[in-house]
Amino acid sequence: MATVHGSKGSRQDAYEVVFASADGTGEDVVRMTRTDASGPGGHPVYEDASGIVRAEISDQGEVRVLASGGGQEPARALRARAVG
Repeated sequence: MATVHGSKGSRQDAYEVVFASADGTGEDVVRMTRTDASGPGGHPVYEDASGIVRAEISDQGEVRVLASGGGQEPARALRARAVG
């Protein structure tokens, strides 16, 4: 799990989650907003605008990327930043 940089102990409405780019030469940043769902750890689930990229982010700053479809292997997040 990656660690969130920002306000630990509070529930944010949005995060920017950073992944290694597919070609390994840079980073991809995905803005994610909070949903009404909870993840397997009981923490809020956040998703991108398409609903494909989903992650559970705990109030202790842990990020768990979740599979959103069958046969999908979720990417590992490098880090996350609280937004606003």
